[in-house]
Amino acid sequence: MLEKILAISGKPGLYKLISGSKRMVVVESLIDGKRIPAYTTDRVISLSDIAMYTEETEVPLNEVFMNIQKIYGENPIEVDYKKASEKELHDFMAKALPEYDRDRVHNSDIKKLIQWYNLLLKNNLTDFALEEEEKSEENM
Repeated sequence: MLEKILAISGKPGLYKLISGSKRMVVVESLIDGKRIPAYTTDRVISLSDIAMYTEETEVPLNEVFMNIQKIYGENPIEVDYKKASEKELHDFMAKALPEYDRDRVHNSDIKKLIQWYNLLLKNNLTDFALEEEEKSEENM
């Protein structure tokens, strides 16, 4: 599911991939449902390609989302990312990913993580397992 959810630099929120061509993709905003084109000049990245820094390595975003889901279940994260203090943000992150790198994970990264998780939850996009993982589980 995360392979088709995109973040676009300079644009708020997340977008669902609708279709694509050589020079652009059509995306739908998860905030308001409006469809817009994203061109090759836009910096577009799939959530499945994003990872969070830890002390040892990087943890894929889907694993961080699954950790959050274990803590909160089907409830949104109660931390208000717009008004939260630095301590509240780092306390939340310590629960979600205890080994996160406190020097390389910035407050803005944590705020974005909270916003994205709540947005995915609001749109019932809560299957955070990657397709490769799902296929390997089916083969077992």
